[in-house]
Amino acid sequence: MWLIVIGVLLIALKLAEFGPIGALSWWWVLSPFVLAVLWWEFADKSGYTKRKEMDKLEERKESRRQRSLEALGQADKQRKRR
Repeated sequence: MWLIVIGVLLIALKLAEFGPIGALSWWWVLSPFVLAVLWWEFADKSGYTKRKEMDKLEERKESRRQRSLEALGQADKQRKRR
C-alpha cells in the first residue's frame, strides 16, 4: 500500500514539476507501481497474504469466544485454569 501512495505522490510532484522530481525520468516516477506489483505477486505466491488472512480470522474467533465467555460470566474461571 505504501508503494502505491509513494507512486501517487511522485506522479503529483512530477506533473507539478516540483523540485528535483520534475527532472526525473518517468521510469523512476512509475517504479513504485512496478515494485508494488512485484510485491503482490510475491506475497500471493509465498502464502503471506493467506497467512495474514488466517491470523486475522483466528484473532476474530478468539475475541468472539472471549466475549461469549464474559457474557456467560465464565471468563474468570477460564483464566484461572490456564
